[in-house]
Amino acid sequence: MMIKLSILTPAYNRGGGIQKLYASLDKQTVKDFEWLIIDDGSTDNTSDIAKKLTLSADFTIRYIRKENGGKHTALNVGISNIRSDLTFIVDSDDWLKPNAVESILRFHSKYSCCKDLCGFSFLRAFPDGKINGKKFELNELISSYIEARINADDTKADKAEVFYTKCLKEFPFPEYYGEKFLGEDIVWIRMARKYKMVHINEVIYVGDYQTDGLTKNRRANNIKSPVGCMHRSEEFMHKDIKFKYRVKGGLQYIIYGRFSGKSFSQLQHNSNFKLLSLVCYLPGVMLYRYWKYKS
Repeated sequence: MMIKLSILTPAYNRGGGIQKLYASLDKQTVKDFEWLIIDDGSTDNTSDIAKKLTLSADFTIRYIRKENGGKHTALNVGISNIRSDLTFIVDSDDWLKPNAVESILRFHSKYSCCKDLCGFSFLRAFPDGKINGKKFELNELISSYIEARINADDTKADKAEVFYTKCLKEFPFPEYYGEKFLGEDIVWIRMARKYKMVHINEVIYVGDYQTDGLTKNRRANNIKSPVGCMHRSEEFMHKDIKFKYRVKGGLQYIIYGRFSGKSFSQLQHNSNFKLLSLVCYLPGVMLYRYWKYKS
């Protein structure tokens, strides 16, 4: 019988930390899952550790190595190799609660007849037990990512999203030549314009933010990958987004557009939101100069 859930972990030089995630998978109350590790060109012992874990596990582990290209490219490789119904992206330095898989499969069964869903969104917690961001308005809220997260002012938080694999295949992560960083919410927002999610007030994921991780170095990574960040910013400029985030998106569109070397005329010509980008241009250029000076 085919497994229903794939836990997808992109990893780069995480040989020393990936064992904590493995330990949490080993303690799952239900083992109806596979763990797919995508090694994004690590130069440490990630490969050796992954292969050793494969030999000792009582659940399926698959390991795929690729050339270094950034987390989003590793996710694309992983998603293309997944055949299970559900995909759960879990970072290599984090871990899961013992009943995480059991809870995911329970809600998957409960909502199996709903056709307009792209997945489920659970809560994350920090290692001290504090919830990351806000709880949802209802214990089981059926809503889009845009409404439940962005327009609910929970944009700075991380949640534990489990997606239908077919939806991830429908909305792959865009890749830009020479760029190795892209905010995953560019895809979550695009997906939200077609599908809803079930947002569930249950913690299944513990996030441990490392000092060298992508989250704590987001702005520096954004500046190094400006084209993708410019396109991500455009997703926030749509009218279905709360106004303050539309303005923030407009400013970031200008900032990252300037970091990518684009002129005012190019930014205006390429923009689908010409009035907003025009209004944001001068303050955006001032912020660009300040960020450039600070970086």
